[in-house]
Amino acid sequence: MKFFVIEGGKGNAAADIVFEVHSAGPGVNDVKAEAERRIRASGYEDWRVREFVTGAPMPSGLKYLRMQIDFVAEAISRLDRIPEDFRSDTYWPSF
Repeated sequence: MKFFVIEGGKGNAAADIVFEVHSAGPGVNDVKAEAERRIRASGYEDWRVREFVTGAPMPSGLKYLRMQIDFVAEAISRLDRIPEDFRSDTYWPSF
């Protein structure tokens, strides 16, 4: 995206001053959305509802996975510059 300085009416025409605005990289909301996508893909919500309804505990590995995903999302969100490839499986725990 480019912005131009426009001088109107009085005075000389402004020199062609161009300001370039670079689009920002991924943000905290993007990281949170990726974390939620991974949690949904793991089936965590189904197990949580099942545990609530039946009283049968959800697998501890699934609880641990949720904790890991939340931790990674928080860690990536705190970086000064979030990597462009933050959706890569190298950053996230596997299930």
